[in-house]
Amino acid sequence: MDEQRVRGGPPQWWRHGPPWWDRWEEGERAPRWPWRSTAVVTAFVLAGSHFAAHGQQGERADLDPFARVLLLVAGVLLLWRKRYPVAVVFGTTGAVLVYLGAGYPYGPVLFTVALACFSAIVAGHRWAAWGAMAELWAGHVLVGHWLYAWLPPSGDSAAPWGEEIVVATWVVAVAAVSELFRVRREQWARERAERAEAARRRADEERLRIARELHDVLAHSISVINVQAGVGLALLDTDPEQARTALTTIKDKSKEALGEVRQVLDTLRAPGAAPRAPAPGLDRLPELVEQAASAGLTVDVEGEPPRLAPGTDLAAFRIVQEALTNVVRHSGSRHARVHLAHEAGVLRLRVDDDGPATGTDAGGSGNGLAGMRERAAALGGTIEAGPRPDGGFRVLAVLPLTPSADT
Repeated sequence: MDEQRVRGGPPQWWRHGPPWWDRWEEGERAPRWPWRSTAVVTAFVLAGSHFAAHGQQGERADLDPFARVLLLVAGVLLLWRKRYPVAVVFGTTGAVLVYLGAGYPYGPVLFTVALACFSAIVAGHRWAAWGAMAELWAGHVLVGHWLYAWLPPSGDSAAPWGEEIVVATWVVAVAAVSELFRVRREQWARERAERAEAARRRADEERLRIARELHDVLAHSISVINVQAGVGLALLDTDPEQARTALTTIKDKSKEALGEVRQVLDTLRAPGAAPRAPAPGLDRLPELVEQAASAGLTVDVEGEPPRLAPGTDLAAFRIVQEALTNVVRHSGSRHARVHLAHEAGVLRLRVDDDGPATGTDAGGSGNGLAGMRERAAALGGTIEAGPRPDGGFRVLAVLPLTPSADT
C-alpha cells in the first residue's frame, strides 16, 4: 500500500518527502530571506574560527579585523542564496580563497562554500556549483604549493599533498550529497504532481458520477411531472377527480425526486460518509413500471434480474430508468418492453419501443445517452442505442455480472 512502509525498504519520507516538504516548496515558489539560518551559520563560522585560531596558533596567521570581515562576508552572502545562487556560490568561494590565501586558520569557513554549493545544485545550477568547487580546490593547490612563499604566514612551507586529497574528498562529498538531494527533490516534485493529478482525476470522476445521478433522477421525475401536469390542465374543468389524481402523482413524484437529490447532495456535504438509504437497483423495476404507467406508458418486463453487485445494480437501474424516460419524452409510442437476460457472466438489458419519434433527438438527449455509456464503460460494459430496422428505438446494455478489477 502507498501509505505503508515497505518491509526492509526505505522509510516513507524518503519516497514521498519529509512532512515539512510542502511548506518548504511553497517557500521556494516565493523565495523568502533565510535570515535565521544565515544568522546561525554566520555566528557558527565566527565562533568556530575563533576557536580554530587558538588550536592553530603559530602555524597560521592570527585572526585580525580583515579576517573577521572576510568571515562575515562569506556568511552574510548566504542570505541571497535562494534568490541569486550562482552569484552567492562564486562570492563565498572568492571570500574563502582570499581568507585561506592570507594564511588565516582553517575552520568552519569552508562550511559557507558547502552550503552555497548545496543551494546552487538544488536550484539547478549544477555547473556553477561544480565550477566554484573546482576553483576552490585549484586555488588551494596554487596557494599551498606555489604561492606560499610570498603569502603569510612568513616561513610557511608547502602543504602536503595528502591535505589536497582531503580537500578534494571534501569537495566531492559536498557535491555528491547535493546531487543526491537534487535528484530526490525532483522525484518528490514528480510524485507530488502525480498525487495532485490523481486527486483531480478522482474529483472529476466524482463530479461526473454526481452529474449522472442528478440527470437521471431529475430527467425521469420531471418527465413524469410534465406529463401529469399536462393531464391535470387538460382535465381540470371536465374531470376534476382525474385532475386531482394527476396532481397527487405530481406531489408524490416531486417528493421522491427531492429525497433522491438530497441523498446525492449529502455525499457532497460529508465526503466518505455512508449513504442514509440504499442505492436503487433492479428490485425497484416494478416501481419504475408504475411511474411509467402514471405518465401514460405501458411497460412489459421479461426476465428476472440476477443477484448483482451494488454498483452494477445501480447502473442497470439507471440505464432502464433513462431509457424509459426517453420513451416518455421522445417517442410517440405508449408501449415499451424491458427484457432481462444473463448468460456467460454478463447481464443483457434491452429496452424497446415501437416509435415513431416525436422530435429530432429521438432516443434521448446527448447527455442521457452519454450518461448511460459512461455508466456501462465504468463497469467494463457497453451500450448500443439506435433505431430498429422495423421501426421504433432500442437501447441494449451489456454489463458484466462481476465488475472488472480496474474499475
